[in-house]
Amino acid sequence: MIFEARLPKIELIWENQSSGGKMKVIHYSEAEAKKYPSEQAKGATGRVVIGKADGAGKFCMRVFEIAGGGVTGKHAHKWEHEVFVHSGRGAILRDGEWVALSTGSVVFIQGKEEHQLKNTGEEPFVFVCVIPAGAPEL
Repeated sequence: MIFEARLPKIELIWENQSSGGKMKVIHYSEAEAKKYPSEQAKGATGRVVIGKADGAGKFCMRVFEIAGGGVTGKHAHKWEHEVFVHSGRGAILRDGEWVALSTGSVVFIQGKEEHQLKNTGEEPFVFVCVIPAGAPEL
């Protein structure tokens, strides 16, 4: 009986999705690659894959790629963000020390916490970063 009680909600979700919703489905490489926005950065690009242009009102999702030997700029900002490592090997600067990251690693960065990421391997270091809507997308 619990399943029957939940069934109408599931049907409603499917009805909403099939009645003209604006679902976006792309490969991340289809989004425009832009140079990482820092003079300190080397070999780092970012792509806004879901953002305000898509109607996303709560979050912005970006995908960053850092080439071998590359690094982002060291920075901090007001908002929190979440990072998921898609591929490659890298490290994040936390409290003045480098912490190793690899495929599947997850990082939560509090607002105002200084951080920096770098590639520690030869293959591209690719990670997804989610920030709240309203923060600069890239």
